Amino acid sequence: WRLGVRATGLDVTSHRVLLAGGGDVPFDGLVVETGAAPRELPGTETLAGVHTLRTLDDSLAIRAALDGGVRRVVVVGAGFIGAEVAATCRTAGCDVTILEALPVPLGRALGDEMGAVMGELHRDHGVDLRLGIGVAGFEGGDRVTHVRLADDTLVDADIVVVGIGVTPNTGWLEGSGLALDDGLVCDATTRAAPGVVAAGDVARWPSHRFGELMRVEHWDNAIAMGAHAAHRLLADLASFGRTGSRPDATAAYDPVPWFWSDQYDRKIQLAGHSSGADEVRVVDGSTDERRFVALYRRGDRLVGVLAMNRPRPLVTFRGLVERGAAWDEALAVAAPA
Repeated sequence: WRLGVRATGLDVTSHRVLLAGGGDVPFDGLVVETGAAPRELPGTETLAGVHTLRTLDDSLAIRAALDGGVRRVVVVGAGFIGAEVAATCRTAGCDVTILEALPVPLGRALGDEMGAVMGELHRDHGVDLRLGIGVAGFEGGDRVTHVRLADDTLVDADIVVVGIGVTPNTGWLEGSGLALDDGLVCDATTRAAPGVVAAGDVARWPSHRFGELMRVEHWDNAIAMGAHAAHRLLADLASFGRTGSRPDATAAYDPVPWFWSDQYDRKIQLAGHSSGADEVRVVDGSTDERRFVALYRRGDRLVGVLAMNRPRPLVTFRGLVERGAAWDEALAVAAPA
């Protein structure tokens, strides 16, 4: 263990990790799992009351503010982090405003149609959801009191939580010769170079299943990819006669991503990859009742399933996504004769 020591560079040729303050660590095998860092808004670095949510300390700081009696919560960004913070704060009795630059919340993750449903879920619970609006700045002395919007409107705020995405932690790899493009780009087996693998939020890899480069920001993926990357690394080392490896260690890493989110009394689950879908169809329940299953089609294949308070059907359709089922088969399962 070398705690409190920061890696500042990587020499792939000589297999050395360069350290802050000088020195290096030689390696035969390297696993890059440096994760990602939350994006911040300019002008908030020294302003009290503005938070991001990534670590346990972040969570405890937000909870301490709520326990201290704050009433007016502004959430910037309506992705999963922002939506969950908003739901939690609203359930606790706070006045909550969500500010989202896109026309629908969660549009990138769920598509516009289902993203709009998520927006209505928050409005059902009294959240002031403002879409298609940008944040121009913040007002207050040492502590935030208002958020100033692009149209110069001021929104009262006792606390602001910023959830506008993350940036992969690849700065230390600049100049290493490794491929960096919205993460550390690996091959389909998680290998970035001989003796170097990557996993988690920092890793980007080609998925044959979905036909594109993937980077998944979820701890479930980090666990599964970390295990796969470790076996892939052992296979590399085995080629040098240094260790053994399992027979399938060089197989492609190509899972069906899945996410879940608890908001109010709704459990939202997504399996597969909804981006770029040609069609979204509700096959069970009703979006008006906030209890449904929706399927995503790309070409003639089922590529994703979204469920709200319908966990059992999600398991069925997730299995179909895993084996690359045709769209017609998925519809037949949804509406059997």
